[in-house]
Amino acid sequence: MKALKAGHLDTSRWERRLQKELMSLMKEPPPGVEVDGDQAEQNLSLWTVHMKGAEGTLYEGEVFQLQFKFSPKYPFDSPEVTFIGSNIPVHPHVYSNGHICLSILTDDWSPALSVQSVCLSIVSMLSSCKEKVSHFQFD
Repeated sequence: MKALKAGHLDTSRWERRLQKELMSLMKEPPPGVEVDGDQAEQNLSLWTVHMKGAEGTLYEGEVFQLQFKFSPKYPFDSPEVTFIGSNIPVHPHVYSNGHICLSILTDDWSPALSVQSVCLSIVSMLSSCKEKVSHFQFD
């Protein structure tokens, strides 16, 4: 019985953390970032985030969609974040299938990070790009 209660508490903590992050992202999104709040509220483990290319960058005027998948181990495990939809950015750190090569999504993940900080890192990654070149192909 104790194990069941402990697991239940973990789920509640995970849900509370995601609810808090969702509210924060909806109220104070990074520039050019918008979360689909209705979809996220229906399924806390799967979010769609819309991201505009920053002004003055190679991606200005473009709009991208990111999918965030959260495991029950979040925030101790990083979310799985991929570009989805018809507009995958051509970028040296983005595979053609939308997967993102970014250290904070793997080895450098920390539970102190949030969806907001991941979005800011991706905006920064796109903004610092000097040439639209894809080094990664995925078939």
